[in-house]
Amino acid sequence: MAWARFSSLDGGIIEASGVDAVTSDIDDVTSGFWAVVITFEGDLTAVRMPSVTRTSGGAAAVVDWSGVEGKWATSLDDAAYVEGVEEVRERIARGTVYQVNVCRVLSCPVGPGTSIRALGDVLAQGNPAPYAATIDIPEAGLEIACASPEAYLERRGRTVRSSPIKGTAQTVGQMLPKDYAENVMIVDLVRNDLQHVCRPGTVRVDDLCRVEQHPGLVHLVSDVSGELRDGATWRALLDASFPPGSVSGTPKHTALQAISDLEPVPRGPYCGAIGWIDADRDEALLAVGIRTFWVDRDPSGGGKLRFGTGAGITWGSEALGELHETELKARRLMALARGEDRGEAGGRVR
Repeated sequence: MAWARFSSLDGGIIEASGVDAVTSDIDDVTSGFWAVVITFEGDLTAVRMPSVTRTSGGAAAVVDWSGVEGKWATSLDDAAYVEGVEEVRERIARGTVYQVNVCRVLSCPVGPGTSIRALGDVLAQGNPAPYAATIDIPEAGLEIACASPEAYLERRGRTVRSSPIKGTAQTVGQMLPKDYAENVMIVDLVRNDLQHVCRPGTVRVDDLCRVEQHPGLVHLVSDVSGELRDGATWRALLDASFPPGSVSGTPKHTALQAISDLEPVPRGPYCGAIGWIDADRDEALLAVGIRTFWVDRDPSGGGKLRFGTGAGITWGSEALGELHETELKARRLMALARGEDRGEAGGRVR
C-alpha cells in the first residue's frame, strides 16, 4: 500500500497512506493532502493521499537493513569533478556567473526486495534531519528516502519561508570566508525570487548565517520570509523560486546553463523539492532534495539506488577542497546505506 512519512511544520511526524489521485499539474493541487516530488529538471509528481495521521514524533522503528553490497558508480569521477570546478571559476572570471552548484550522482544496483521504507528508518535513526521524508508510492514511481537539512519552502497561510544552506564543514572553525560570502549571495537570490510573488516590503531576512549542527558536519543557514500577494498561486510561487537557489547558483539562468554543460546525467529528485502540501490547511513543507536516496526501477523489479552530492563553487573555491566537501556530505549517508552500524566511516566516493 502506498505510504509516506514526513516531518511536520511543528517538528512532529505526518504519516499518510493510500492514493486518491496522481497528477503532474500543480494546478490540480486544490484540496486534500498531497505528497509532492519535483525533480531538479522541473517534473512534478503529486499524489493525493486520503489517510493522514499527525503525531508528536518519536524514534523510528528498529529495522533489519542489511545494506547494499554493489559497487557505487559516479557520474563524475574525481578528475572530472575537479575540471568542473575549474571551468566554473573560468566562467566566474568571465563574469557570466558568480556561483554554481556542481553535483554528481552515485548509483548502485539493487534487487526487487530493496525496501525504501527500511532505508528511511535507517536514516531516521542514524542521521536524523529536520526535513526528513520517506515516500513509498510505487503507483506513482516514487521510492525516496530523504534526510534533508534544508527547507526550500515552508508555508503557513500566506506566509512563506525559505532557509538556504550554503557553507559546510566538519567544525565551525573550519568555515572559510568563502562560505559566508556564498551564503550571502544565495540569500540575495532567494530574496529576489520571493519578491516576485510577495507583497512589497514584506520580504525580509530573519536570520543570516546562523550555525546549525548536523551529524558529522555543520552548516551555515539563513532564513528568508515574505507574505504572498493576493491571488498568488502555487504555480506562481514555484515559477518564481524553483529550482532552489542554494543548489543551482547565481544568476540562476546562467548557473543552470553551466550545470547543463558540466553534469552528464539528470539530477532527478536530488536538488529538487520533496515534501507535502495540505491544500485544506493552506500549509506545506517542501525540503530541498539533498541527502536523498531514490530507486529507479527496471521492468524486472530491480534497478538502481541513487544518491547525489555536490558543492557550491565560487571564485574563492579550491578544487580539491570542493571535492572533499562532496565526500564529507556523502560519507555518513553512504555508510548507513551500506548497513554499517555507525554512519561515520571514511573512504572516498568512486
